[in-house]
Amino acid sequence: MNANTRITISCIDRVGLVSDISGRLFDIGANLGPTSFVLDQGRANFVTTCELPDTCPITECEAALCELPMEQAEITVEEIQPAPLLTRAPGATHMIECSGIDQPGLIARLSEIFIEFNANIVQLAASATDEKDARIYTTRFAVAIPADRAAACLATLANTAGSMRMLFRFEELK
Repeated sequence: MNANTRITISCIDRVGLVSDISGRLFDIGANLGPTSFVLDQGRANFVTTCELPDTCPITECEAALCELPMEQAEITVEEIQPAPLLTRAPGATHMIECSGIDQPGLIARLSEIFIEFNANIVQLAASATDEKDARIYTTRFAVAIPADRAAACLATLANTAGSMRMLFRFEELK
């Protein structure tokens, strides 16, 4: 899923609220991503990132949610940009991609390796998709690696990615 919208709703709680909100989003064709609902001192807070179909602009989504019976509702529907694909970056010597099942600390573990080899991250883009029963996390680094350390840095990255059961690939930039 490529989330393109963030929806935030805060209102007085009532029975059936989550069902009404999620049902309305289903009716307009939204594909929900990470979603949370919490009660805080009698107020309900519903937050989701989702993918709206091309046939449903943000204004239409907001109007559909405003039609729901909610007291003292504050509704925000806003466009969000997906992480860039990251194909080129000025100053980078290598494009590196690691992809696999999402797990805590992925970016931290991979980016720590660059320090050891005096490599500098020029750009970073990360995204997550839900596939079958797993959340797949893809991280792309545009990195400036000193030429005399590139082979060792890439080998260490490949080993670390492998130990984390991630796919690793790189491209040397000319």
